[in-house]
Amino acid sequence: MNAPTPPDLRVALRRDGFAFVTADTMRDLLAATALDDWPAFAASWNQLGEDGYLAARGRQRRRRHAVFAADAGGAIRREPHQPHYQSLAYNPLQGDIERWFEPVAPAIADGASLQRILAFCRDGFGALAPEVRQWRIEVHQFRIEARADEAGEPTPEGVHRDGVDYVLVLLIDRENIERGTTTIHAPDGRELGQFTLARAFDAALLDDHRVFHGVTPVVPKDPGQPAHRDVLVVTFKAS
Repeated sequence: MNAPTPPDLRVALRRDGFAFVTADTMRDLLAATALDDWPAFAASWNQLGEDGYLAARGRQRRRRHAVFAADAGGAIRREPHQPHYQSLAYNPLQGDIERWFEPVAPAIADGASLQRILAFCRDGFGALAPEVRQWRIEVHQFRIEARADEAGEPTPEGVHRDGVDYVLVLLIDRENIERGTTTIHAPDGRELGQFTLARAFDAALLDDHRVFHGVTPVVPKDPGQPAHRDVLVVTFKAS
């Protein structure tokens, strides 16, 4: 699947409900040369806490979480640390519970990379929904680990929606990983597209009202070496 050029990005989201953006295009959209803390930003995935809710079911995932708020076209503000909540309607595996995760580190939350990513989302999603005056933003740092005896599950809840308005999934790193294909589905289950986030800055943007998404399990290329898939997930919901 070909990635849309920048002028076509909102058109693709309006038309299809999703867009795959290649790393080269995403770097341009984010003005990656201005992300002067990117090495530290990417390295922060090495300090994620264990997802104890998922580990209790024998699955390997690490994460940190933060909540922000933004006025339309205005400043982005970090909110007090709080739980992540999804209803069973959106997460049949872990819905209807408040899940507390370690917070995104202040230096990462305030740094140039995350702030630029959030501003890009605010402006892009805001153009698609100009009637929204304020956004609730949730930021998730995810590391999915795979072992020789157990595949890693980026979406253990299966093909799903997140219960928000818009979603950005940005690949940070893939180390010794195979598979991990993102699939996009209509509400009736029909597959609408698929692609693999393979390079840092590859990204998927989703209209969560219109499409469902999932990711196939990941396995190590070399079973004797550590293997992980690191992504940043940002969700926007009108508040």
